[in-house]
Amino acid sequence: MKTNMKLTAILTAAAMAAALSPTASAQTLRLGTEGAYPPFNYIESDGTITGFDVEIGLELCKRMGEECEVVAQDWDGIIPGLLASKYDFIIASMFITEDRKKQVAFTDPYYLAAMTHVVPKDSDITEFTNEALAGKVIGAQSGTTQADYIEAVYPDADIRLYPTQDDANLDMASGRIDLQVGDILPMHDWTSKTEDGSCCELAGELITDPEFVGDGVGIAVRKEDEELREKLNAALAEIREDGTYQTINDKYFDLDVYTMK
Repeated sequence: MKTNMKLTAILTAAAMAAALSPTASAQTLRLGTEGAYPPFNYIESDGTITGFDVEIGLELCKRMGEECEVVAQDWDGIIPGLLASKYDFIIASMFITEDRKKQVAFTDPYYLAAMTHVVPKDSDITEFTNEALAGKVIGAQSGTTQADYIEAVYPDADIRLYPTQDDANLDMASGRIDLQVGDILPMHDWTSKTEDGSCCELAGELITDPEFVGDGVGIAVRKEDEELREKLNAALAEIREDGTYQTINDKYFDLDVYTMK
């Protein structure tokens, strides 16, 4: 009996000590992003992962009182990585679509979504119908809504899908594809602010069909993590209200991507 009482006392003391220990604080949240989609998420020369998505995500962590680490994940595996608990939420310019909502839950949008066509500056492409683009080589990043769009809208084109947006841009700049479809903001930055992107220009009307661009761009969490989703929403509302969102926005863009104005 004394032995059991002593053991109980020891275990109780150990538990109390652990509770008071700094290492027993709340588990660090892990923020999943691609790291290959500038200016939203990209890897610096020193290996640091940064960009608009990452800065917004880390600020939300701060507002929630959580420590966060950033985890890079290839786009094709980004939702499976979340479901396998490789990280706790995804902030990687992910469009909120009905198909994705079958797998994950989303926060409120943290910016609006639209896609665009990009063509070489000397291109003779002026119409963006399946008939006009039959046989043309059209590219997009694989596993994206842009890829879904070109496969659905241009079935008679020669479709080329790429692991990253940079790979698609490289083939576009090298003249290996006739046209690509991408998210409006990185495509605007690529064509207007980079040397290789100076080959090309945005073309046609913005693509805003909800079937492909969904309800905006959101942060994805596992469906069972409703408390985390609510905390992220509250933190997002807070940084919009106090101007922190705008400060981060203005480091990367000339317009407010939350309203596209």
